[in-house]
Amino acid sequence: MAFTAQDVKKLREMTNVGMMDCKKALTASDGDMDKAVEWLREKGLAAAAKKSGRIAAEGVVNAVSENGIGAIVEINAETDFASKSDKFMELVSDVTSVIVKDNPADLDALKACKYPGSDLTVEATLPEKILVIGENIQIRRFVRYATGVTVPYVHMGGRIGVLVNMEVEGIDAAAVAELGKDLCMQIASMNPAFLDKSNVDQATLDKEKEIQMALMANDPKMANKPEKVRESIVMGKMNKYYEENCLLQQAFVKENKVSVEQHVAAVAKELGGKIQVVKFVRYEKGEGIEKKADDFAAEVAAAAGLTK
Repeated sequence: MAFTAQDVKKLREMTNVGMMDCKKALTASDGDMDKAVEWLREKGLAAAAKKSGRIAAEGVVNAVSENGIGAIVEINAETDFASKSDKFMELVSDVTSVIVKDNPADLDALKACKYPGSDLTVEATLPEKILVIGENIQIRRFVRYATGVTVPYVHMGGRIGVLVNMEVEGIDAAAVAELGKDLCMQIASMNPAFLDKSNVDQATLDKEKEIQMALMANDPKMANKPEKVRESIVMGKMNKYYEENCLLQQAFVKENKVSVEQHVAAVAKELGGKIQVVKFVRYEKGEGIEKKADDFAAEVAAAAGLTK
């Protein structure tokens, strides 16, 4: 029985097994969908599909810079134990190398790339890795920088990863490595939302001003002051907002009497060139993923057939 690309897609949606394995299953089963599902189960691949529905909020963030290319990726697993295994770390390293080498445009493109040392794609390899590691695994997000000087930093064994990208003129790239690491540590610690105050969007500014005005309206000492006075006070508070949320306006963690912007300018002057911090990215593993609260008693009761 012949089968179509649509059949392969349908089987993949049913089982969450990779495209290549779905195609093999349909070929071995002469296009019979039910037999193809059985074939996948017999090969142990359907077991990986079952795991794929489980929440993966642990994992690792990896950041590297190789031959002028910077890359950062977050890959999630279900437990911290699995995230520290050699097999999982090998996967993280391999996927990072694919990002550096193949320059995928997005996650779908990354999954369509060839996995290192294999004829399979990254997507087709994942079910095999899930079976070996024994947990759901998800490649969540990545960023790649290919211009300027990029410095990576990984904190606490992959709990946080940072990339800082700089444009450098008249200075050897190696000479700004220490500055780059300092900036990465600043970002890891202070978690700025923006690079510079000029990057703060108007909606964010309007919301912050609204909050500050409302706070003063509810403060007996401030409520009776003229609106112009309150607006002037709010503008002063906005400078504080920039200092807390914008990297270049933050106090430099190693010398809090100067801002990050002032420190970068001082380093550039000392090295006899120009340095501009262009962009950065900070990933913290599992941030924004809703973790399931395990109810061990309920699981035991369900396993024992004590629940209805």
